[in-house]
Amino acid sequence: MGTAIDHAEQAAEATKLLRGVGQRVTQPRVAVLAHILASGEDHLSAEDVLALVSEHDDRVHRATVYRTLDGLVAAGLLRHVHLDRGLTAYHLTDPPKAHGSPHLHAQCSGCGRVVDLPPDVLGDTAARVRTASGFVLDASHVALSGRCADCVSLADARTGEDT
Repeated sequence: MGTAIDHAEQAAEATKLLRGVGQRVTQPRVAVLAHILASGEDHLSAEDVLALVSEHDDRVHRATVYRTLDGLVAAGLLRHVHLDRGLTAYHLTDPPKAHGSPHLHAQCSGCGRVVDLPPDVLGDTAARVRTASGFVLDASHVALSGRCADCVSLADARTGEDT
């Protein structure tokens, strides 16, 4: 019963957000946005969203989910980030006062986990890139690659076992 209440609350919040940006309120838009709201800070691929939506309504077509995600990005409700192997993940747009600018992402090459990073983690890198080349960097659009703390610890533990 708690799940139905949570879903109803997320659907109501999704409806409010859609109306707030002047989007038509349709069942697929509400379903997609409600599931992204329910995911919290997770970064979901279009396939993840499709699977979640299909659990509640298998009549929503794959193309509708993809178009809806694109429309929600265009409306400013969602952001997307490009991950390893060409995968695109979606998450809610940062509230304007939360960070001042969009947060950045790092993806673990070991386990695939996506980690949110503060927008200032790269320091003056964007300014230095612009000074050096005139290129305006948008680091929030792609994930930095590396290994998360858990994978590093696991590798360190394995290395310690060998000695």
